[in-house]
Amino acid sequence: MTIEKPKMDEGLRNELQKQGVFTTTLEGIYNWGRQNSVWPLQFGLACCAIEMIAASMARYDLARFGAEVFRPSPRQADLMIVAGTVTKKMAPQVVRLYNQMPEPKYVIAMGACAISGGPFKQGYNVLKGIDRYIPVDVHIPGCPPRPEALLHAFMTLQKKIENQPLTGANRPRHLQADAPSEFPVPKFGVHDLEPPSNPTVWQSPKMVRA
Repeated sequence: MTIEKPKMDEGLRNELQKQGVFTTTLEGIYNWGRQNSVWPLQFGLACCAIEMIAASMARYDLARFGAEVFRPSPRQADLMIVAGTVTKKMAPQVVRLYNQMPEPKYVIAMGACAISGGPFKQGYNVLKGIDRYIPVDVHIPGCPPRPEALLHAFMTLQKKIENQPLTGANRPRHLQADAPSEFPVPKFGVHDLEPPSNPTVWQSPKMVRA
């Protein structure tokens, strides 16, 4: 059962704005501040990182979204852009960096390699998607995706943050006391990473035969 929140009459809102009075809610201003101050973590894995760098240059101007401050420390960042191929040798380091980021934190998987392994999917040394170990908020397809695609992903993430309620069952993870903020870091086993995936984040799809 969902409870509809009371909304202010639009006519009254417009009349107040004509008088220089703007109304909002605590939830609205809280999410507005968060969505316009997303600080990405400064690291890249492969060729998609070149497109990420281009998005921060003057031609595309990522600063318009309040996200031009790429932080060199995970403790000062709240957005991880997984840009490029995630090898199994690098996967534990990516999860470790994610665990060091403070809540609320978000993840953008940039490019086919970060989403599913891309053209290297059949390789023994490539992870078939970073969402096997950490939760991903926005996926960007392409090989490599253009800077415009990353800008669209930022706007998609901002829209998601804007619509997050502060209370109720659909509130974000950082407002849930029992929700995990850190996830197990995979270790190198005899033949593969152990565990091969985080079951709380990703589960293998079940095959249904007709």
